[in-house]
Amino acid sequence: MGIYESRGLTIRDLVSLISLPVTRLSGVGDKKAQALQELGIESVFDMITFYPRRYVDRTRQASLVDLAVGEEALILARVRRTAVRRTRTGKTIVEVDAFDGTGYLHIIFFNQAWRAKQLKEGVEAAFFGKLERFRRVTQMSNPIVDLIGDRTGKIVSIYPQSEKAGLASWEIAKLVDDALNRTGEVFDPVPEEVLDRLDLMGRTAAIRAVHNPSAMGEAMAARRRLAFDELLRLQLMLRRSKVENAHNSKGISHLVAPIFGSIVHTSRLNAGLFSAEPLGADEESNSLIREFFASLSFDLTGAQKKALDEIANDMRSPIPMHRLLQGDVGSGKTLVALGMLLMAIQGGYQGALMAPTEVLAEQHWITLSRLLKGFKVPGSSEDGLFESNERHISVEMLSSKTSAASKRRILDELSSGRIDIIVGTHSLISDGVMFHALGAVVVDEQHRFGVEQRAVLRERARTGHGLDPDVLVMTATPIPRTAAMTVFGDLDLTVLDELPPGRTPIHTRWAKTGDQYRMVFERVRSEVASGRQAYVVCPLVEGSERVIAKSAIEEFERLGANELKGLKLGLLHGQMTPKDKDSVMEQFRLHQLDVLVATTVIEVGVDVPNATVMVIENADRFGIAQLHQLRGRVGRAAHKSYCYLICLAEPEVPNPRIEALVASTDGFYLAEKDLEIRGEGTIMGRRQKGRSDLKLASLARDRDLVASAQLMAKEIVGDDPQMRSFPQLADEIRAFQNPEDSEFLFLS
Repeated sequence: MGIYESRGLTIRDLVSLISLPVTRLSGVGDKKAQALQELGIESVFDMITFYPRRYVDRTRQASLVDLAVGEEALILARVRRTAVRRTRTGKTIVEVDAFDGTGYLHIIFFNQAWRAKQLKEGVEAAFFGKLERFRRVTQMSNPIVDLIGDRTGKIVSIYPQSEKAGLASWEIAKLVDDALNRTGEVFDPVPEEVLDRLDLMGRTAAIRAVHNPSAMGEAMAARRRLAFDELLRLQLMLRRSKVENAHNSKGISHLVAPIFGSIVHTSRLNAGLFSAEPLGADEESNSLIREFFASLSFDLTGAQKKALDEIANDMRSPIPMHRLLQGDVGSGKTLVALGMLLMAIQGGYQGALMAPTEVLAEQHWITLSRLLKGFKVPGSSEDGLFESNERHISVEMLSSKTSAASKRRILDELSSGRIDIIVGTHSLISDGVMFHALGAVVVDEQHRFGVEQRAVLRERARTGHGLDPDVLVMTATPIPRTAAMTVFGDLDLTVLDELPPGRTPIHTRWAKTGDQYRMVFERVRSEVASGRQAYVVCPLVEGSERVIAKSAIEEFERLGANELKGLKLGLLHGQMTPKDKDSVMEQFRLHQLDVLVATTVIEVGVDVPNATVMVIENADRFGIAQLHQLRGRVGRAAHKSYCYLICLAEPEVPNPRIEALVASTDGFYLAEKDLEIRGEGTIMGRRQKGRSDLKLASLARDRDLVASAQLMAKEIVGDDPQMRSFPQLADEIRAFQNPEDSEFLFLS
């Protein structure tokens, strides 16, 4: 860590730059240091990685003489005059005249008195806005302004500015230049042959070019290299965590053979890090599983068969499985999860399925109990081995609504091994829950659980036999491939990308006018008249003065008195007691209700095949993933189904999220669109939502770099999580990975 000498050059690593305070730069005293801190700049490293938000290409900038009224343009001009006046109502108007070399531009700012100090005579700035014509004068109203000072060159970097910090783009640019000059050469951890293979420039050249490019192509090449560095650091953190967990964990070698004959060499085995010898599993090992799948009245999809064989290969290994199973709504994840649980049960171990809500947990309990009715397993002995006596598979549920007497019985039978599968909510990790020999854990809708909760469940499993159970985490929210590789890089990934035959397409429409709104509820009445049922989902439980949106309680009353008068309506929301929620859901399942008015409490776990219409009020208040999940509550049988997204708007006003839902029912396509629209947010750790750890890299734009970074991370880490062959890079990773992130990665 620090400074190196190489070929007569002084080379610094990033760790040394992180330790250098920004006050080492010229002209940065306490006051300016405080202003920089407002922008998140505390070190020299922060300064050189405070990247431009855009560039002004002087060779392509627009000239006033060439522009027409109504065009949006970026004008680079020098201020000639600034004046301030007040209207009769007391509002401030700042008027600026600027000249770009071809003509004059009159600029007006309303209620921005501070612009008079910012745009003094002689200041050069970039103005972006729509060109207008008023009284034969060319003008812009409230344009975006970037001060560029006396910056020269064909390409001018524009930095994020802060009125609160009081720093203009040109001031930041000068500080960046000083930081670059003091930094000199920067250590590059990527070998030259890799740079050539990936067509990446060197790190020092990239850091300089991203701030002071000679052409736009050079700026883009610099961004690409620095984005690769960000992604590589993330992948190295994940890879080290994965290898370290494998070294420190001892799992169960389940006696299970591939069920459908497809020997799958999973990524954790073929990466060259570990080896798993065949453990003597044969056809007899799968007797229970084969009997179960043979009893089904339908065939599994190819994706389901492949997933089950991947899981079987993992469970044969003494390395604990950590696998992410993602699949679209209706892709058959539950059957795959049940197959995994049976692999453990047939060997005398227990299985646990944890769901985030009681509604979803109960749905799983009902499904598993129905599917496993009549199936038997050999009784288990104290050491988890086979015995000759058989008994019926025991499936129980544990949640906050379980009575005290039932809970005592369940806990006793769970610790003694008489319960084979336990389904539950957070109650599975409450005090007093002990397992006899937990061998397989399924976590559904994993994004709703903290990693700490999953870690507690795994720790409880160790108390029974000292071994780590195999873990399968599931999500019905498709994750973009690049995000899955980044966020879940320490998990093996299985994707169910096929839907079972017979699924009915859901017709999705955007209701944006009053007439379309009325037609939506005409469709609801029509479907109810045909013997079907419907959902109406609202974003709020109760009305709010702060939020203009439909509430479930008010909409339940209004619809009952107007559009849906005469129909049997039910109300369901999260503030109801578990008993009342169960009662309403049971009425809806039994078709004692025609329409269920609800909040997003029905987003997952609700399966009523007779429901054919989903109406979502204020659809613009939901994200793409949530809208897709809600839509998945219908279309669950052979009946034609409909989803109506109500968001009243002007016909020409776009809404990318709603347009994406109307265009496709493919969850994986929607996941990619969601990533494009929303951005990455925080990738690692538990920090503030929406703040991105990736300054330049984009999971949507840099798909190829994500894959390249993952491959390189595997090569670098190998079987050594300490990265002893790459000490400088290991130091760099430690500097970027704070203790909270380390804990997060280890737990996950």
